[in-house]
Amino acid sequence: MKYMLMMFGDGATMMEQRSPEWVTEMIAFMGGFNAELEKSGEFVHAYGLADPSSAKTVSLAGGQVVVTDGPFAEAKESLAGFWIFDVADEKRAVELAGEVVVWAERVELREVPDGPPEQ
Repeated sequence: MKYMLMMFGDGATMMEQRSPEWVTEMIAFMGGFNAELEKSGEFVHAYGLADPSSAKTVSLAGGQVVVTDGPFAEAKESLAGFWIFDVADEKRAVELAGEVVVWAERVELREVPDGPPEQ
């Protein structure tokens, strides 16, 4: 079963509130976490995202495509990065999410289906 684990946060706030040592430890954790997933064969993909100030929101207004600066949601926290992994079951996905949440304080886990729902 494939799952997407999404990590939320605000990079600027993190740098203000956390020590440089904490940030270094978090980055080391991420590298080790990815290596463990690769070794177990569960790793599919992972990326960190650029600061939300570089985001563009694309929408339709009056049949026209409208592009505005910034993320869609008005919030301090935004999607900071994600993993996709292929695991045996939801229990394993939750276990992996539990390792990451220590560093992110909040994560979201969603199953990635192989196709559209059957009708």
